[in-house]
Amino acid sequence: MMKERILKYGLNPNQIPARLYMEDKSELPFKVLSGNPGYINFLDAVNGWQLVRELRRLTGLPSAASFKHVSPSGVAVSVPLNDTEKKVFSVDNNELSPIAVSYVRARGTDRMSSFGDFISLSDICDESAALVIKREVSDGIVAPGYTEKALEILKGKKKGNYPVIEMDPDYEPGRTETRRVFGITFEQRINDIAVDEKMIDRIVTENKVIDDGAKTDLLISLVTLKYTQSNSVCYVRNGQTVSVGAGQQSRIHCTRLAGDKADIFHLKSHPMTLNLPFLNGIRRTEKDNLTDLFVSGNFSDVLKDGVWERYFEYKPDPLTEDIRKEFLSGIRGVSLGSDGFFPFRDNIDRAYRSGVDYIVQPGGSVRDMEVIEACNEYSMVMAFAGTRFFHH
Repeated sequence: MMKERILKYGLNPNQIPARLYMEDKSELPFKVLSGNPGYINFLDAVNGWQLVRELRRLTGLPSAASFKHVSPSGVAVSVPLNDTEKKVFSVDNNELSPIAVSYVRARGTDRMSSFGDFISLSDICDESAALVIKREVSDGIVAPGYTEKALEILKGKKKGNYPVIEMDPDYEPGRTETRRVFGITFEQRINDIAVDEKMIDRIVTENKVIDDGAKTDLLISLVTLKYTQSNSVCYVRNGQTVSVGAGQQSRIHCTRLAGDKADIFHLKSHPMTLNLPFLNGIRRTEKDNLTDLFVSGNFSDVLKDGVWERYFEYKPDPLTEDIRKEFLSGIRGVSLGSDGFFPFRDNIDRAYRSGVDYIVQPGGSVRDMEVIEACNEYSMVMAFAGTRFFHH
């Protein structure tokens, strides 16, 4: 451990000098085992570590997060992958360890946004996880430890410059946090309220039936939101986020953004998507980009003569709007969390179109009854957590 770490620069190259240190002059609660992490890397690492640590404590399951610019692109706990998911997430190895599965799911939420992510793992990174990470374009990793083989693999990324951070799992911060903005010091108590099952107990809708899987998904959404830049909403299904809508100025824009991302996620499981006739040798990043264009309806330029031949064995049929709507109409059982209350029912209407059946939000709007009535129209279940989860 060290008491100070000098950084190359801050958020931008002109912001120098930059460093990390503890105000009480104690040692920093981490070790850098490889590479030279930057200012943003450490912000992602610290936020991501808190998220996966809390999720592990809450669910008892190995957890992972894929962070970009201080918000998660994807979060997941370790739920076994079915055959379709293995194909969607490009998993070739059937012998993935639990912590590897959690990262495969987290990365698979939104591979476009996770390009160049910072990875957070709740458990020791083993060889299985390291081999998954080895093939991805990533900017670094934080975990409570690494096996000898895993560390050897990770140190081989980026010609030995891949940032690897080992976090002290026993470190706990003080109860007060400060930051300086424009020369002004802000101070507050840390957000140490722990997400627990009581936050989904106060069900305010006529439908009050939540199965165990949906309960876990709602809790995952709350933990994710606690470490996501506000305003934010989070869609979750089967132990993983399917979309995160972060940093928007209005609640409905969060819901729309995340809903559109959720639709893209689900359409990646459509048989037409799974059977895209890619040529051998097409890189994973190119496949990700082309798949995203295909499922989002922005594929016309790719289908032009002289273009599609670069990527496909034969010209694929487009995923038309009618096909997309028909497939998405069969998606149900999605859970949604919101870091602030819903001020209008338009959020409920949009969420339902992306398969949402379960919702948790703080409550407290003057239009709570309007929102509850909207949920009742769709037979949704909605709980009031009674706690706001803003994060900036």
